[in-house]
Amino acid sequence: MAIPFQGWKSFVSFFSAEHSQLFLKKQYQKQNLDQATQKDFDNCYTFLYYLEHGKIYYEQAENAPLIVKPILLFYGFVHLIKACILTVNPFYPETTSVLAHGVSTRKRKKQNYQFFYDEVKIQKNGLFPFMSETLFHMEQLEGDKVTMEGLLKLIPELEELFVEMEGQQIFATLNQNGNTISIPDKILDHYHMTSNRLKEYLSTKFTSFAFENDSLDFNLMDPSLKKPAPLKYNLEKQVYAFPLFKSNFFHFPELLIHYLLLYNLSMIARYETEWWGELTKMMPNRDYPFINSFLNITQQKGPFLIYQYLMG
Repeated sequence: MAIPFQGWKSFVSFFSAEHSQLFLKKQYQKQNLDQATQKDFDNCYTFLYYLEHGKIYYEQAENAPLIVKPILLFYGFVHLIKACILTVNPFYPETTSVLAHGVSTRKRKKQNYQFFYDEVKIQKNGLFPFMSETLFHMEQLEGDKVTMEGLLKLIPELEELFVEMEGQQIFATLNQNGNTISIPDKILDHYHMTSNRLKEYLSTKFTSFAFENDSLDFNLMDPSLKKPAPLKYNLEKQVYAFPLFKSNFFHFPELLIHYLLLYNLSMIARYETEWWGELTKMMPNRDYPFINSFLNITQQKGPFLIYQYLMG
């Protein structure tokens, strides 16, 4: 990976107002923002405290029982996301409309509810659409719905669990040689495309790919994965992976995917206490191993995704 990551140790330099102010100043100057010097001074402590509060939530989540872990991880992640937003929008939050969650879910779950088939719906206002546009320049998401199964299939670290429990491979590992990454031929079968058609599709839709000659080898133009693209990074294996199933959300940056999953799990932990309690104690179906595995993954990967964005 182009950006080395050492857990919370990587954030240590930000817990200095002087360093955070200099960091923000550089970010604002890159964007040619007016009053950059004044805003980096105004925002340095807010930025620092967003990161510090997020860190505290994550540290508490690591020692907390599963029954409250989603709540702590969600609010920790939200604080870290706000720090990212502040690096590109020095006036955040300008209105109260951006403070809501920005997504919704069914408050009362149906009988025989299963997490895999639950949905979240993207709203017009709130943090999710605001950060999608501010951080990744993604617009017009209002009204889109996505299932939890669809989101879980976009977490590359869950690949082995899907193979073991569902008999389904969901990612193809990409070979990397220096700056060159190779897409395996088997992806062509899954996408029902020829090599040229796939290259044309990826090059037209996403600016992260610069293909070499006639092969499926490419140079990754955006190693930090700041721009929407189907490419994902498996933190456990330290390799890039490509989803084998094309969906309306397969190009979503993984930061957004983790937000949606944590939002719904935190809502369930707060408001669906009977179902959540039964799941965590009885472990009745496949929901438990996938939820528990995701929470363990996001505990480590959430801060990584934030650091990746900040340093990108």
